[in-house]
Amino acid sequence: MRLLRIAAALLLAGGALTGCATAEGDRPLVVVSTNILGDVVSNLVGEDVEVVTLMRPGADPHSFEISASEAARLRSADLVVSNGLGLEEGLQQHLDAATDAGVVTFVAGDAVDVLPYTSTDADGADDPHFWTDPAQTIAVVEALTPVLERMDGVDAEAVAARSSVYRGQLQMLDADMTTAFAAIPPVQRALVTNHHVFGYLAARFDFRVVGAVIPGGTTLAAPSASDLADLVAAIDDAGVRTIFAESSQPDRLVRALAEEADIEVTVTELYTESLTEPSGGAPDYMTMMRVNTERIAAGLSP
Repeated sequence: MRLLRIAAALLLAGGALTGCATAEGDRPLVVVSTNILGDVVSNLVGEDVEVVTLMRPGADPHSFEISASEAARLRSADLVVSNGLGLEEGLQQHLDAATDAGVVTFVAGDAVDVLPYTSTDADGADDPHFWTDPAQTIAVVEALTPVLERMDGVDAEAVAARSSVYRGQLQMLDADMTTAFAAIPPVQRALVTNHHVFGYLAARFDFRVVGAVIPGGTTLAAPSASDLADLVAAIDDAGVRTIFAESSQPDRLVRALAEEADIEVTVTELYTESLTEPSGGAPDYMTMMRVNTERIAAGLSP
């Protein structure tokens, strides 16, 4: 009898565990390409949806890759959210495979007012870095919200409520950035970074993009000696005092460039293409944008 009672208890425990696993698996699955978009999606769906973000903290969105199991998860998702506009170069084949398999997809780049790269080396290619302008992120949220509301198993009213709150936070962020950047004299609103990532921010807040160490629209390119010489000359002409290096990429070339300029130039790190681990300086999109705003304002102000 004692053995029977133990066996019965084990069966009940196993049933409870199976029930938990089934409940977890019953949640709709949204797979997101980049961690910036992953944070945005998580703010909209809460715990109602399982959100899987493929891009690791601190990774380069242009070149990160995924495992075979992650690729399979991508193809089995209820919804795939990607940036688009050529950003996910190392992931595009898997995104295409998910689309071919009939997975519902949402491409954030389809919801924004797309700008071409400011670099002439990019041959007029679309700039995918729209999130540097919070107004563009608001447009993505407004387009994504009804897609999430229509998903089976999702509380549409809860998604709508979260979306309303998050849009309000984004609007406040936009207002705070406007105020901070307005304090920078127009003549000093000149941006140099190691990769062309500031086009949307520049257009929204009236900055000039002087240039970037890496030519064209991808981090997979490499600068030539003449590229660097031209950029040094542009920095000298513009009187740039601060160069901004992205946290997801080495800043060795940027520091070498600063040493070549005839004026004193400071190198300041920004979080532009990737969030950090929770313990880092940019664990979420809102924090990333506020930290960048403070550093740009401090680096370019008198």
